[in-house]
Amino acid sequence: MMASSYKDEDGHISVSGSGAAAGGGSLRTKKPENTAFKQQRLPAWQPILTAGTVLPAFFIIGLIFIPIGIGLYVTSNNIKEFEIDYTGVDTSSPCFNCSKSFSWNSTKPCTCSIPFHLDQSYESNVFMYYGLSNFYQNHRRYVKSRDDSQLNGNEKSLEEPSKECEPYAKHDNKPIAPCGAIANSMFNDTLELFYNDPNGTKIQIPLTATGIAWWTDKHVKFRNPGVENMNLTAVFQGTTKPVNWRRPVYELDTDPDNNGFINEDFIVWMRTAALPTFRKLYRIIQRRNNMLPTLPRGNYTLEVVYNYPVRSFEGRKRMILSTISWMGGKNPFLGIAYITVGSVCFLLGVVLLIIHHKYGNRNNGADISH
Repeated sequence: MMASSYKDEDGHISVSGSGAAAGGGSLRTKKPENTAFKQQRLPAWQPILTAGTVLPAFFIIGLIFIPIGIGLYVTSNNIKEFEIDYTGVDTSSPCFNCSKSFSWNSTKPCTCSIPFHLDQSYESNVFMYYGLSNFYQNHRRYVKSRDDSQLNGNEKSLEEPSKECEPYAKHDNKPIAPCGAIANSMFNDTLELFYNDPNGTKIQIPLTATGIAWWTDKHVKFRNPGVENMNLTAVFQGTTKPVNWRRPVYELDTDPDNNGFINEDFIVWMRTAALPTFRKLYRIIQRRNNMLPTLPRGNYTLEVVYNYPVRSFEGRKRMILSTISWMGGKNPFLGIAYITVGSVCFLLGVVLLIIHHKYGNRNNGADISH
């Protein structure tokens, strides 16, 4: 008996007869089922771009972005910022001798004093940063060279650091705490600020060393090993300091709440920068009296204990004094970007409006006559 085939309403081919029985049933094609989803017949909204919809959009974007950009740019320019390069490359620099002779193997730190003048007073809290140039913290092997489990207080990782820390995992057969290249290269210059009073006395500006790290880093990611209120000297017994450090991690500060792995200078350094030129928060100069500026206009002296050599990688070091606003630190790029985008959209709207006014009626007339 011959097999016969027919196509149903869904587009499937069925075969009947003895041949179909021998073949195991009906044959079906690979055509998707005749449903709205599989045949792509679902309702959809397709915008029709006309002059009446496109031109207002360009003008609205321009009128919104330009004022926002101007506000951001003005706010950024109102932030006061002062910067000093104390690398000591020039022979006239007070830090030239320190820069020329100092290295990681130097046994004694070098001290230099840099006088400077502030042309305007700083009224609110002032943030002191240190800046480095030509320092690539974003290198892949450098970023991986740390042990987050050790930094989180794991005692087993304290005794056996991760292999990612090599070659800064052990020294003299002792585990390094903290291990890794990031910790080993920690910035350790000491910066002190003095105000030169007109009567000839030098007044030291108090610098706050806490509150400079992210809260999540201070209270979540970084913890000292052992139980609370335990002597850190005993906790880190059997470990050794990083090769380039001058003192162990449990002597970074005399404050027990800012010592060891939870030292905020250390925490700030461990958050690696994305670009080779960067700045990191060093200290906060808090406003002491509502009637007086935080930093009055006048002469100052920056005292530097030069511990961090940068000549080996042709780097530079800076000290920055800056205020902040509701948008953060000084950054004119965001305002310029808003102004540029808004201006381009507004100009495009004007150009398209002229083109539409000149050629739009002609095209409509041709369509109607045709």
